Amino acid sequence: MKFNDISDPSRIDKIPDESQEIFSSENFTEQGLIIKKIEMRLYIEKENKCLITVFLQSDKGEVEMLYNEMKYEENSLPNLTKFLTNQLGISSIITRTIIFLKSKIEA
Repeated sequence: MKFNDISDPSRIDKIPDESQEIFSSENFTEQGLIIKKIEMRLYIEKENKCLITVFLQSDKGEVEMLYNEMKYEENSLPNLTKFLTNQLGISSIITRTIIFLKSKIEA
């Protein structure tokens, strides 16, 4: 099952223009889910704007959630991913996506 929290899913109904893997594993368990992959994805839109999402793949399904909307600049995704992993850590993203995924599975 695949879920997203994008108000207009057609905005991400394509292959991302850029993606950057943050985490990959076959046996990392968090809150009863096996987390297989986490990546940041960038979709270039009209007027030099972009949509950045977080994608999480688990044994119970996939989630893609809005992270930011901004003006597109070269290296936007690598810079944001570096900031996220070096300064904030990925635990908040994992927790947020798991909460969202569980709410959809249990609904």
